[in-house]
Amino acid sequence: MNSKLVLSDELRRLVESRMKNTLKGIEETLQHIFERQEMSLEDLKEIIQSLEEGFNLLSQKWNLQILYILFLRNSMGFGKLKRILGVNSRTLSDKLKTLNQYGYIGRSVERGPPLRVSYSLTTRGRDTMLLALPLLYYSNNSLK
Repeated sequence: MNSKLVLSDELRRLVESRMKNTLKGIEETLQHIFERQEMSLEDLKEIIQSLEEGFNLLSQKWNLQILYILFLRNSMGFGKLKRILGVNSRTLSDKLKTLNQYGYIGRSVERGPPLRVSYSLTTRGRDTMLLALPLLYYSNNSLK
């Protein structure tokens, strides 16, 4: 998981162009909202606290990696996730429970024998990864 994301020059330019357009669209949308809707400092404080909670959860060890793996593989069992991450069962179980509670992943149980549990991204989890990956790419490439 520590490998660097490397893109060809053409693909890198395409990604950066699309990110630039997306960021411009987000900025314009936010400006439109702020111009048309009066927002109190208390409202802004609540929004920022909500963002902080989400960032804190996602920045905890293993959480982004779990979401990234599920993003790439669609669905995966506990054992395979454990092997890929190299994490102990208790830690992985805790992380999966938390991500499930916050609505980032879904858990499905196939009655056995043997009993099989698999995990997959919810819409919220997929959308979060679609937003996080460009941010991680941008952060990684802007540090050069």
